Amino acid sequence: MNKTERPTVYDTDDLLISLCNSVTRVLTVATDSQVQYSGMVQRITRTCLKPDIGCFVLFDGGFSGLVILNFSSQAAMELYERYMLKMGMAKGDLASSFTSDEVGNIMGELMNQIVGDFTGKVRRELQTHITQNQPKMLALNKQVLLSVDTNLDEPEARRVTFYTGANNIFYLELAIDRTEFVKLRDFEPEAAADPDALLEEHGNGEAKPSGASQAAQSSASSDDTDDLLKSLGM
Repeated sequence: MNKTERPTVYDTDDLLISLCNSVTRVLTVATDSQVQYSGMVQRITRTCLKPDIGCFVLFDGGFSGLVILNFSSQAAMELYERYMLKMGMAKGDLASSFTSDEVGNIMGELMNQIVGDFTGKVRRELQTHITQNQPKMLALNKQVLLSVDTNLDEPEARRVTFYTGANNIFYLELAIDRTEFVKLRDFEPEAAADPDALLEEHGNGEAKPSGASQAAQSSASSDDTDDLLKSLGM
């Protein structure tokens, strides 16, 4: 790198843009509809889970943070129905309420694919590594304050508005330690994963549990959620 050139800096807002692009990339492919985000971002002082459905995931490693997606019931049901219909489900077999466990499970799976796409880009483009916990999706009737369970020296938080193909609204919130990545040398990022292949891999491997298996899975999921919420002080 020429000493007279300014080094390439990748900061918090660049991470946010990368995350927003992962949301639109995965959901657009998953639902065969155009998902877009606002050209404006809000600087916020705290992150919250909000009605009707809130989903969160923690990540750690090269940097720590918290990602939250807050869906209106209309946005959640639209994305759920479009995803399931694309996977070959009959419309008459779909859940009719956003409070259904099936809706929560599918939205959590989509969240998992979004964050997986994002962490892959972090590895390829920033040459660092972050890990994530299993996303948790909760049907809510009131706002719940949620913060990163770690000591952040200079925490920053952002909120971005998203629009579904039918113009329903949902929000992404990101809390992260103020960070900058400075490019020390030139390198070629690895090729990005194919989102269609990712969806096929996850979708084809899924099967509806039934009877005792479904009850056991539901109980295990509930226990995991309770443990995680306790660890977050909720």
